[in-house]
Amino acid sequence: MRVSLRKLSALAAAGLLATVAACSSDKTDGAANETSADGKVIIDTFTPADQNTNMDTNAVTKIMSDKFKIQFRWQTTTLDAGPAKEKRQISLASGDYPDLFFLIPWVDGFTQADVLKLGQQGVALPLENLIKENAPNIQKFLDENKDYKQESTAPDGHIYALPQWADCYHCSRPDKLWINSTWLKKLNLPMPKTTEDLRKVLQAFKTQDPNGNGKADEVPMTADIQNSALIPYLMNAFAYDPVGANNGVRSLLTLNGDKVVTPVNSPEWKEGLKYIASLYKEGLIDQAAFTQNAQALQALGNDPKAIRIGSGPMLHPYIFVQSDSKDGRDKQYDAAPPLTGPQGKSYTGYQYLTSTNYTFLLTNKASKEAQVAAIKMLDWIFTDEGQMIGGMGPEGVGWTKPGPGDVALDKDTKPLYKPKPDSPKNSSWGALTQYHNVLAYRNAQVVPLDIYSGAGYERRLFQATKLYEGHEDKSQLYPQAVVWPDPSLSSETATLQTNLQNYVNQNQLAFITGSKNIDAEWDTYVKGLESTGMPRYLEINQQAYDKYKSGSK
Repeated sequence: MRVSLRKLSALAAAGLLATVAACSSDKTDGAANETSADGKVIIDTFTPADQNTNMDTNAVTKIMSDKFKIQFRWQTTTLDAGPAKEKRQISLASGDYPDLFFLIPWVDGFTQADVLKLGQQGVALPLENLIKENAPNIQKFLDENKDYKQESTAPDGHIYALPQWADCYHCSRPDKLWINSTWLKKLNLPMPKTTEDLRKVLQAFKTQDPNGNGKADEVPMTADIQNSALIPYLMNAFAYDPVGANNGVRSLLTLNGDKVVTPVNSPEWKEGLKYIASLYKEGLIDQAAFTQNAQALQALGNDPKAIRIGSGPMLHPYIFVQSDSKDGRDKQYDAAPPLTGPQGKSYTGYQYLTSTNYTFLLTNKASKEAQVAAIKMLDWIFTDEGQMIGGMGPEGVGWTKPGPGDVALDKDTKPLYKPKPDSPKNSSWGALTQYHNVLAYRNAQVVPLDIYSGAGYERRLFQATKLYEGHEDKSQLYPQAVVWPDPSLSSETATLQTNLQNYVNQNQLAFITGSKNIDAEWDTYVKGLESTGMPRYLEINQQAYDKYKSGSK
């Protein structure tokens, strides 16, 4: 029988995966060691991989295997978050889980509640002594970076899993709108600055045939269910829409001074939904924006018959259009600034820490030898050399040393490495290795000055993000990544969060699409928030925030 992701999530949140602990040893010194014929320690490793990556034959796998005497036995998933998380949950529910979960935060990273539960069950091994004895680079970063240490350390003082650390400047403000500036020029329209400016632009995109094929086939605004920033980008002109975890998961929490509150029941939120609903009713927002997957969006964006997308609210335009397209359509999209709403508000979402899920977790299936080998491997990834080779591949294959005239992403920084845009497939571990991706390292990469080339894309995103800088309201930011819930309440917190997010998402979509009348049914929606557990959810998070502010776990 197929087990649904929603059902597994509910079981996990309710604490019904206790069988995981029951059928597993609670010894922290690990299981019996298993070695390969050539004397390497075997580590069963669960990880996501894209369709072009074979972890068994990957160039970095060979480097890591030889350097740390590891024989990886891979269990892989796709990069599609839903199926990846489902497979991860099934492995835990069945008890047939690996020695090591080595994940990508925006695909299938563990939440705080997941980590607490697995730590309490004895499935996740405490890492702090292992780090102290075998991983000087990780220990140094924990000692020097207060946020990373707080994010990594559970309320009981243990480190059960490590998050990545990526100072991704463009990721820090994910709620962008990419608009077809070629169409703007053709129709003699300025870049929109207000909510009504945007309405006029989208109306023109819909009715004035900007792609010039004589057909009314233009889609003024669209998105997909995996990458959409549609509601938050538009909502931020009315009320601050807080960013939650990676990959578009929103938070329900903001701060009013030191009081933990939610914006989703406010009059401003209602007005924001009414505005979005009005765009939808006019046919300015694609009906498929709330149902299509990433592949369907890409098919629309890369339609060989015509350029059809007018705007896409999401992190970056290559989500919906192919880089270095033959007809140059990928060069047509530029970032629109945060909109100003009718009351003068102009916010943008802000990702306090750009890696908010946990991606390196050793289980009690791992032998002591496997634990040591795995943490030493991760410790090397915390070095510049480890990041360059792990993230891009071997030198000369995925990157080279800078040459004369090369310019770093930050023009005031000495360049350190030059990514090769033509690197072969299956030559790196990519996003699996972004553990010490600090600003100095990231800004030291050589990036061409042509922002519309595929190789210059990072500079394009860097420059676009400058439009959003300063629009984040940090006074309202609830620092969820470093505020751990009470371990005894972790299951309750996770259940409340899941139920509330589902309730808010379903009702927002109903209000936007018109299946519910927002004026007639808003009060019922607000009462439903209360009966779904919002007061208790706020209470739990207030207690956690007060402890965080006092400096105690």
